[in-house]
Amino acid sequence: MPVAIVMDFPGAALDQHDQVIAGMGLQSGGPAVPGGLFHWVTATDDGIRVVDVWETKEQFEKFAQQKIGPHTQDAGFHGPPTTTFHEVDNYFTTPTS
Repeated sequence: MPVAIVMDFPGAALDQHDQVIAGMGLQSGGPAVPGGLFHWVTATDDGIRVVDVWETKEQFEKFAQQKIGPHTQDAGFHGPPTTTFHEVDNYFTTPTS
């Protein structure tokens, strides 16, 4: 079942998120990683919020351990995010041509 992941990174900035994305070889508007369905980020009053939708929680957790954790450390994030998981009942995508 798809899962939405909300990650709040206190003290982080959008430019740090951009460093993480670049370090993973991704780009805004580009394709998601295998298992990832959707990703967005915004500034908050005390840091940034990242929201992802993944095919499974296990795929996300593996990616987080192998990629997100190391790249956020490299970008100077102050620690792991506060993370909440939400089962996704339904979602929409744009068809590709």
